[in-house]
Amino acid sequence: VNAQGGLYRNALQAAAFQGNESVARLLLESGAEVNTQGGLYGNALQAAAFRGHKSVVRLHLEHGAEVNAQGGLYGNALQAAARNGNESVVRLLLERGAEVNAKGGCHGNGLKAAKKFGHESIAQLLLSHGADQ
Repeated sequence: VNAQGGLYRNALQAAAFQGNESVARLLLESGAEVNTQGGLYGNALQAAAFRGHKSVVRLHLEHGAEVNAQGGLYGNALQAAARNGNESVVRLLLERGAEVNAKGGCHGNGLKAAKKFGHESIAQLLLSHGADQ
């Protein structure tokens, strides 16, 4: 269940990207490592956050996914969700302790990603949680 390779790095990240909660759950219950790093999205949590799959994000967090894990194109799950305008996922990540000012990734941080792609409500949400301008 932890074999490495391909665009998504592992089966768990592929299931997360596709929003396939049942496959992700099966993999996690079969011993898949929730925090494995690598691939385009850095980890399974970031892949699910990028695509806006809130139930899959929640599943990964319940199985011990590190909410502030760094890596991948967007640096962390919060920036990935903010970049794509996934406000409900941004809220969930913040509730679970996502660092609002975490730096990294191709946009620098979640606030910059939200602003760059015109997601003003997410930018305001991040600012209300203490994001640095």
